Amino acid sequence: MKTKLVGAINDQICAEFKSAYLYLAMAAWFTENNLPGFAHWMKLQWQEETQHAIKLYDFLHSRGASVTLQAMDAPKKNFKAPLEIFEQVRKHETMITERINALYELAVQEKDYPLQIVLQWFINEQVEEESQVMEIVERLKLIGSDGPSIYLFDRQLAGRATTASSTKE
Repeated sequence: MKTKLVGAINDQICAEFKSAYLYLAMAAWFTENNLPGFAHWMKLQWQEETQHAIKLYDFLHSRGASVTLQAMDAPKKNFKAPLEIFEQVRKHETMITERINALYELAVQEKDYPLQIVLQWFINEQVEEESQVMEIVERLKLIGSDGPSIYLFDRQLAGRATTASSTKE
């Protein structure tokens, strides 16, 4: 693989792990604020983002390239409310989508067809991720900070199962 692509993939591995770390910090906040359903949803996001990083990690190794893990800063942890958190998630997922798209453009420029195929999976995954988060943001806007409504929504989020796309190779 070309050095430029290997570096860009290693950067994306770091971005995926940063996402996982951020979502785990959010899960902790939800747990500490007695919202176990929201915490459950975030823990599943943490698992998905870790799987995304590993998918790229394995791809580099399958191509005979080296993985270079990078340092990460601690994520923000002083959140205020579920809506604020999910608006941050929406913004974060949009940024990840932009990164994946830029990596895909680089793969096209470098004519790396296997990478383009792998990144198509990530592009599809990002469409799903952004859609799910936007739905949660819109529901939180509808219910506001009403205690009973937040409680019911928390119970609904507790029912989230691992998605098939997060476990596909």
